[in-house]
Amino acid sequence: MRVFLDTNVLVSAIATRGLCTDVLQLVVAQHDLLVGDTVRSELRRVLREKIRLPGSLIDEFDAFLVRHGTVVRASGPPSVTTRDPTDLPVLAEAASASADILVTGDRDLLELTAAPLPIMSPRGFWEFVRARPR
Repeated sequence: MRVFLDTNVLVSAIATRGLCTDVLQLVVAQHDLLVGDTVRSELRRVLREKIRLPGSLIDEFDAFLVRHGTVVRASGPPSVTTRDPTDLPVLAEAASASADILVTGDRDLLELTAAPLPIMSPRGFWEFVRARPR
C-alpha cells in the first residue's frame, strides 16, 4: 500500500514514543512510504522552531525519510475546497503520488467529504492495517 504521512504524524513520530512512531515503523517496514516536499519543509520548520531539535537530528530524520520513502511533488492543485487552504499542497502531493491513503491528525483533512483519496487518522490507519488479512 502506498501511504502518505502528513507533517503532524511525522512530528509525533519523532517527538514522542507512541502510536505515530509505530505507524511510521509499520509503513517503512511493510508499505511504500510517500512524503511530499511541502511536508518535508514544514516538518523541518516545526522540528526546529517548536520542538527545538538540533539541526543535525532534523537532517538525520529528513535523510531517513528520503532513504526509506519516495519524495513526491504535486502535479497540480486538487479540485476540492478545504477550510484551511494550507492543507491543499499536502492533499495535492498525496493525490499526485497516487497514494492509497493519507494518514493525518489534521481535523480539517479528516473531515473532508470530497477528498481525492481515503484519509485516515493514525489510529484509524493502525486499526485498518491490523484488521486486514495478510
